[in-house]
Amino acid sequence: MEIPWAHIIWLVVAISVYLFGIWEGRRHGYKRRKAEEEKELRENPLATAKPVTVDDPGLLRIRNENGNLTLDLDGTRVDTSALSAEHRKRLVELLTVIRPWLEGRATPAAAPSITSPPPPSSPRPASVQPAVHPPPSTPLSQPVAAKSPVIAIEDRPSTPANSIVAQIDSILQTRITGTSIEERGVFLAQSPDGGVMVYVGLKKYMGVDEVPDEEIKSAIRDAITEWEKKYTPGL
Repeated sequence: MEIPWAHIIWLVVAISVYLFGIWEGRRHGYKRRKAEEEKELRENPLATAKPVTVDDPGLLRIRNENGNLTLDLDGTRVDTSALSAEHRKRLVELLTVIRPWLEGRATPAAAPSITSPPPPSSPRPASVQPAVHPPPSTPLSQPVAAKSPVIAIEDRPSTPANSIVAQIDSILQTRITGTSIEERGVFLAQSPDGGVMVYVGLKKYMGVDEVPDEEIKSAIRDAITEWEKKYTPGL
C-alpha cells in the first residue's frame, strides 16, 4: 500500500499555519494590552497608586520599640524620663476616664485635651460716674457681703470613696479649710462617665478648665499635683 505523503505534508503544513496564527494573535494581543496599560498610566497616574496609610496613635499609645517602651499622648511623642507637669496631668485625666472599664461600668466619653481655653475677653468698662461723697460728719457704713448659697455636705452628689476624684477632693478640702474658697462651697464630684465635675456653690462645671475663677482653678490643680506625688510617685 502506497503512503499518501502529499496528504500528510499538506496536513502538517495546515497544522503549522494554524498554530502560528494562534501564537501570532496572542503576541499581538499582549502588545496591545501592554500599550493600553501604559497609555492609561500616562493619562491617570493615580489610578495605580497605592493608598497611603496614616498612623493614628489616638489619645494614648504605649509601644515596645527594640525593648524600650515609648509613650504617645494626643499624637505627640513624650519623653518618659522627664515628664512635664502638663503631661502628668494629662495622664491622670486619662486614668480617670478609663477607670470605669476596670470597675465594669459604662464606657466613658473620650478625655478632652488639657489645653486651657483662651481667657474670656474683658468686658468693656462702663462709663465712669463721678463719685458722690457723703458729708464728713456722716460715718460710712460698711456693706455686709451676702453669702453665696452652697450645697450642704449631706446633699452633695455621691462619689465612690476609692475613686481618684474622691481622693483628689479629700486633698482639696484639707487645703482650702478655713479659706474663702471653702466658704464658696467648692468641691469635686465624679460624673456618670467617670470624669470630674467641679461645684462652686450651686454652679456645676464639667471639668477643671471650665472653672472661670483662677484662684479656685489653681487650688484644684495644686490638689491634683499633691495627689500625683502621693499616689503616683516617680511617674
